[in-house]
Amino acid sequence: MAEEKQQEQANEDRKAVFKIPNTALLAIAFLVVCVTPVAFGDVPYLQWLYLFPIALGVFVIRTRTTATAKGLEVRTMFGRRDLPWASLKGLAITEKAKVQAVLKDDTKIALPAVRTRHLPVISLVSAGRVADPSGLTDDVAKAEEKAPEKSENSGE
Repeated sequence: MAEEKQQEQANEDRKAVFKIPNTALLAIAFLVVCVTPVAFGDVPYLQWLYLFPIALGVFVIRTRTTATAKGLEVRTMFGRRDLPWASLKGLAITEKAKVQAVLKDDTKIALPAVRTRHLPVISLVSAGRVADPSGLTDDVAKAEEKAPEKSENSGE
């Protein structure tokens, strides 16, 4: 009984965050350095050029997709949307290897920073609700199915 509760707790605690790497902030810092001579040059009122690096910084920090046992949380620069697993029909892959969530009403929602290589991770976090097309998680799913059988046999 205790092992089953631990397994359920482990499944609920699974979480995967897909975001733009923080090293992108280095490029934004370089952009600030490049904009500074122009912003404070001979032409007045060019300090508004700093809005571009600030907007890019907010975009990098804010944009992400989080997969949990409950569903997907999609955060964009200006909004946030929760997608429970029950509301998903599946995932669609675009021509540029980006992933979109397809809802039951056939609307598609882009999943920021999620690529096709991340599908096995989403399958693990969703506990099989979303199938893994690559087949990399088949061994893990079989091991999880056999684990409760072993605990039942050990009690005899």
